Amino acid sequence: MMDFIPQWFLALSPVMQALVATTGTWLLTAAGASLIFFVKTLNRQLLDGMLGFTGGVMVAASFWSLLAPAIAISEQTSPNVPNWLPAALGFMGGALFLYSLDKVLPHLHINFPIEKKEGVETNLKSPLLLVLAITLHNIPEGLAVGVAFGAVAHGVEGATIGSAIALAIGIGLQNFPEGLAVAAPMRRLGVSRFKSFWYGQLSAIVEPLAGVIGAAAVIYALPVLPYALAFAAGAMIYVVIEEVIPETQLDKYADTSTLGFIAGFTIMMILDVSLG
Repeated sequence: MMDFIPQWFLALSPVMQALVATTGTWLLTAAGASLIFFVKTLNRQLLDGMLGFTGGVMVAASFWSLLAPAIAISEQTSPNVPNWLPAALGFMGGALFLYSLDKVLPHLHINFPIEKKEGVETNLKSPLLLVLAITLHNIPEGLAVGVAFGAVAHGVEGATIGSAIALAIGIGLQNFPEGLAVAAPMRRLGVSRFKSFWYGQLSAIVEPLAGVIGAAAVIYALPVLPYALAFAAGAMIYVVIEEVIPETQLDKYADTSTLGFIAGFTIMMILDVSLG
């Protein structure tokens, strides 16, 4: 099943594997954003479907790639505590971390008017606020991929190179339409094609940094591994509920976004079960 993984990648350290994987997810965001050179606008129904797909991938990844392994690993790393406790604490910690960033970092969600900007008061214009919103979104994604690769270094049951790669593929798949989902609203605001592309890809540049931090943290501190996995899951679920789902409910295409969510969830589930 793992024959498709290049030997040079397997020979890398987990931190470098995380860097390569998250660089790939960033480049897929850039590839999606590059479509703005060929299209001027993005159909709203298509956008809602893409956002739904993103939410589905993130929810499925949160369970199969992060929470379930966190519970299984906690039985090995913390045998004297209930196996659900590290996952529960990490999950709540991740959500509270994103909640705190959400209250501090100025940002504007896709499809929302400038009057709905969040975070501390700022004079930044809509394009930059959109980038900051997606950057906030991408921090837990990069962290999740990094933690997954870092977990492989310990050889614990439930953490495999296949599951880490499956998570990276899933994040990359939803990053591709996300890049265009950032670039297209900027183009509608009058930003040039090149700047729309630039801002679109820039929103995911945080993923390699978060990936390296996540991998290094769990490699050098095995006891934090289940907490870190669940932390990334909590952060991603927070993003889905607070950001992704509301963005799909502002127009008449809620059914399309729901079907997109189901498709994303199913694809991520298949990837994790088949590769992990």
